[in-house]
Amino acid sequence: MAGAVLCVAAATGCATLFGKQSHQVEMASTPSGAEVFVDGERMGTTPLQLSLKANKSYNVEFRVPGKKPIMRIINNRVAVKWVVLDVLGGVLPVAIDAITGNWYEFDQNKINVEFSMEEPAQ
Repeated sequence: MAGAVLCVAAATGCATLFGKQSHQVEMASTPSGAEVFVDGERMGTTPLQLSLKANKSYNVEFRVPGKKPIMRIINNRVAVKWVVLDVLGGVLPVAIDAITGNWYEFDQNKINVEFSMEEPAQ
């Protein structure tokens, strides 16, 4: 059985086989009810949990009427654990995970912003 798993892992990337296809990111704000835009697309209002693919970075904007919008960036990065496992499996797993982008993770899984009560929108 272990040989079969090793054979499958060597034929695909470890992150593709065992990793998550999307990652949960929690969005929160004070006060709650801020509109959340990801890469310009409205996703809902806080509190909000989003499922995002980690193969890219995202620009997140929080908006509350009468307040200056708050911008945050969710950066992606290569998860070292997948690279190590892929290298042990050979060139093919490295190529598969690199092409699919499945070996990425986010630098944060929660964003919490606070709107100042004194700061009006400009």
